[in-house]
Amino acid sequence: MSGSGNGSAAAAAEAVALTVLGPSGALDLLVPAGASAHDVAVEYAAQAGVDALPTIHTRVGDPLAPDATLESVGIGSGSLVVALSHAAAAPTVTGRRRRAAPGKAASSPRSVPPGPLSVLWCCVSAAAALLAGWFASQQEPSPQRTATVVLLGVAAALGVLPLGRYAAHRILAAPAFAASAAFVVAWDPAPERLPTIVGVAALTAAVTAAVARALDAYSEEALRVWVSVGTGVFVVTCGAALLDLRPQVAWAVLLVAAMLASRFVPMLAIDVPDQFLIDLERLAVTAWSARDRPTGRRGRIVVPPRAVEVVAVRGTRIVTASSAAILAVVVVSAPLLLASATRSPDALGARCLVGFAGGALLFVARTYRHVAARALLRVAGLVCGISLLVVLFGSLQADTLLLLGVLAIVASALLLLVSVALGRGWRSAWWSRRAEVAEAVCGSFAVGSLVLAVGLFRHLWELTG
Repeated sequence: MSGSGNGSAAAAAEAVALTVLGPSGALDLLVPAGASAHDVAVEYAAQAGVDALPTIHTRVGDPLAPDATLESVGIGSGSLVVALSHAAAAPTVTGRRRRAAPGKAASSPRSVPPGPLSVLWCCVSAAAALLAGWFASQQEPSPQRTATVVLLGVAAALGVLPLGRYAAHRILAAPAFAASAAFVVAWDPAPERLPTIVGVAALTAAVTAAVARALDAYSEEALRVWVSVGTGVFVVTCGAALLDLRPQVAWAVLLVAAMLASRFVPMLAIDVPDQFLIDLERLAVTAWSARDRPTGRRGRIVVPPRAVEVVAVRGTRIVTASSAAILAVVVVSAPLLLASATRSPDALGARCLVGFAGGALLFVARTYRHVAARALLRVAGLVCGISLLVVLFGSLQADTLLLLGVLAIVASALLLLVSVALGRGWRSAWWSRRAEVAEAVCGSFAVGSLVLAVGLFRHLWELTG
């Protein structure tokens, strides 16, 4: 039908141009005026490459009889019809998945993916490794400290091996063990050397992740985040040390970078192949006479469902791993920034930076649709808020603390009453717009506080004084 050319002008005049919307996307067909609904279904199945014949419906959902002609039901040139596949129909060619043989699937450990318990266990092991590295670094050189370093190194070496059913999650915890071992080896009690020590540990984690990625393709997206974040932390911290800058500069830059990353990571995570992108200029033209019909099968764009699934899963992994990295950077940089910036007016800038960065993270978290990523960003925002409250409450008197405690209880009771309504309100256009404005304000103030938090104003005053 649409694939054959018409030899005469009379035959072309009797042709009917249809747009068929089906499971494989929209497809433009040119069929004879006397064609039936069955003929349209056959042509659509042949052009879209589906196995089962769909049923043809009108644009409002009314089914058409297979022997009903287009003229009898009032469907003319430029009309839109819908092709629906049967529930028990065979899957399309593009949606087929290869299934391994039962014997091979049962014998291969990679065929059965690890469950949520594996994720929890690897997270707990990574946290235990970090705690072991911290406590070992606080001890004097001893056989126990050396044994801790050796055990952490051996665990990291074994963790990068792509063996076993739980390798996909175990590989992600291996860089944490390597970073803890490097932290203990490079530890120095001098406060001004702490950024360099953290940078060395981050670089060690990045190298370990690169080795794990080279050995196998397990969790490639998360390992790429390990490499990128570890290298970035090393550049910032060691760059500040080489330039003889104060430690607060490195922590302030890392905190601002984590805040900005929470906004820009989703834009970089979704990478759609160019051949699947929609031509918006052509999509905006609805008249059949203005459409440029493709000359061959190469001109039709039929996006395979498998390709959409691959893009979505890859983006989910990148966003989740990036959110975990943002949380880790915030947990390290926010308390250390408040602890290192103690002189005036640096302390005021550091407190403003931590507070506004925490608010920006909380507002950004509402835009994430993935539950794990949204929870990680909210925890990062709460870490900033708790760190700021600890510093503020530490400088207050007992009477003031009691008054603030009473006010906090009253405020929590009020928030409990409006929490459900506010949670639903974020989904409305009015509340969403207000949240975007608040997010922009917090982000702008946080970036502006960076100049004050790094001690630039105090340095200028000292020069002029």
